Amino acid sequence: MTEILSKGQVCCQVCPHGCRLAPGAVGACRARGNVDGQIVPLGYGRVTSLAVDPVEKKPLARWKPGSTVLSLGSYGCNLHCPWCQNHEISQVGEDGVGWRTVAPADVADLAAELNARDPRMAGVAYTYNEPLVAWEFVRDCGELVHECGLNNVLVSAGCVNPQVIEAVAPLIDAANIDLKTFSERTYRMAGGFLSTVKGTIEALAAMPTCHLEVTTLIVPGVNDTREEMGELAAWLASVDSGITLHVSRFHPAYRMRDRSRTSVPLVYELADVAREHLVHVFTGNC
Repeated sequence: MTEILSKGQVCCQVCPHGCRLAPGAVGACRARGNVDGQIVPLGYGRVTSLAVDPVEKKPLARWKPGSTVLSLGSYGCNLHCPWCQNHEISQVGEDGVGWRTVAPADVADLAAELNARDPRMAGVAYTYNEPLVAWEFVRDCGELVHECGLNNVLVSAGCVNPQVIEAVAPLIDAANIDLKTFSERTYRMAGGFLSTVKGTIEALAAMPTCHLEVTTLIVPGVNDTREEMGELAAWLASVDSGITLHVSRFHPAYRMRDRSRTSVPLVYELADVAREHLVHVFTGNC
């Protein structure tokens, strides 16, 4: 997924930013770069976080409840949300956080070992930062995890080009996509593209082997109106009325530490708005 330009530049085609990178340069995601005239996933196998989590923490409310997953994350993200809740790893590059290299075979072997100890361990979740900025690692791990008879979970902002989703979707058994807002203008403020994320949601919803849930973090003054939630939920219902939506509470973080926490009554109110369109709506962080 590289377009070769002039004077040693190459264009990364993983996401809509289409970063044009000179030799040695790193993309906006901080996890892909131009190495010898090729776009390379610099974050491949570089794990910053590794833990066994309840599947409900991803969050997945209606997929294998009571199970756990081996969650792993790296660094970098192609969005730059001022309210980022994981900015310590998502908004830095290789020099900004500690990491260790883990091979896909090691990930699959560890998941299989954990499953042998406790069959409630369902598989591997690619999460914490934006896993698709190193989508090749998700693909390579995912193939081996499936060979072990286990599952793959994707937790992503979904702001990548269709060919990335086409490459990984057959390997994904459950996904939670972060639909940050239903405003293209607000998405641009966060460095993303609403139309692209909608395309990702539509593609995963159409995959019969993938269980799909969606999360919207309610940020005061950003996406907290009844009107926007109504539009968002109505669109999700038009894609698939069975999609699960998590309406989640914001806590001050990153560049919005001066912003108040979302009020719990407002989260409940917006969840009720969403229930006018969707059957499965949950609240989070309350």
